[in-house]
Amino acid sequence: MVELVQHLLNGFLIGGIYALMGIGLTLIFGVMNVVNFAHGQFYMLGAFVVYTVFTLAGVPYLLALVVAAMAVGLLGVITERLLLRPIRDQPPDVPMLATIGLSIFLANMALIIWDPTPKDTGLPFPLVGVKVGPLTLTPMRLFVLVAAFVIIAGSHLFLQRSRMGKAIRATFQDREAAALMGVDVDVVNMVTFGWGAAMAALAGGLLAPIFQVFPTMGAIVTAKSFAVVIVGGLGSFPGAILAGLLLGIAESLGAGYVSSGYRDAIAFILIIVVLVVRPTGLLGHETHKLA
Repeated sequence: MVELVQHLLNGFLIGGIYALMGIGLTLIFGVMNVVNFAHGQFYMLGAFVVYTVFTLAGVPYLLALVVAAMAVGLLGVITERLLLRPIRDQPPDVPMLATIGLSIFLANMALIIWDPTPKDTGLPFPLVGVKVGPLTLTPMRLFVLVAAFVIIAGSHLFLQRSRMGKAIRATFQDREAAALMGVDVDVVNMVTFGWGAAMAALAGGLLAPIFQVFPTMGAIVTAKSFAVVIVGGLGSFPGAILAGLLLGIAESLGAGYVSSGYRDAIAFILIIVVLVVRPTGLLGHETHKLA
C-alpha cells in the first residue's frame, strides 16, 4: 500500500507539470487556432534559463524561476508579434509549419549555446527526506507538487476574475463577437501566446533540478502536451488539468508495476482509449468553450 501511494504521489507531481503544459497549449490553440509545435522547446528553454541563472550565476532558485518565466514569456510575445501575426489569415497549416520551423531553430540554438551534453542543475533544497506518515518525500519534489497546483489555481483565477482573462475567454468562444464588443484581439493573442510560453517555461524550470537538462528534451514533452489536450478535450481548462494528472499517474503506475520502458507509450495508449470511448475528450464539448 505504501508503495502504491508513493507511485500515486509521483504521478501527481509529473501530472501537475503535464497539466501546466496542457493548459498553455489549450489556450494557444483555442484563442489563436494555432497548433504550437514549439511548446516543448519553450519548456526546454525554461529549464536551461533556470540552469544558467541558478546553477551558473548563483541566483536563488525562486528568482531563477521568475526570470525563466519572464524571459520565455517575452520570447513568446515576440514570436506572436513577428512570426505568427503576419500569417494569421493564412490556412491553418501555414502557422503550424512556422511553429515546426521555430521548434527546430530553438533546439539548434540551444545546442549551440549550451552544447548537447546533459546538464545537472543541482538541488535548491536539502536532500533530506520529509516524513509524511509512512511516506518519504524530498523537499524538492514536495515543492514542485505544491508549486504546480498553485500556478494552476492562479491561472484559473486570472481567467475568471481579471479583465484580460475575461477578454481571453471571450475571444476563445467567439473571436468576431469579442472584437465587435471592443476586445483588442491582437493584444489577446500576444498575451495568450506569451502566457502559454511562460507556463511551459515554469514547467521546465520546476523539473530542471529533478531531471537532467539537454537541448532535445522538449520533443517528447511536446507530444505529451498534445496528448493532454486531446484526452482532456479541446478547449477545456479543467480537462487539461484532469488529463495531465491522469497521464502522470498512469505513467508512474506503469513504470512502477509494468516497466519503465513503456512510460512514454502510455500517453498514446491513453489517447486511443479515450478517443474510442469519448471522441470529444473527457471534458470536451462539440462546441469548444474555455471553462
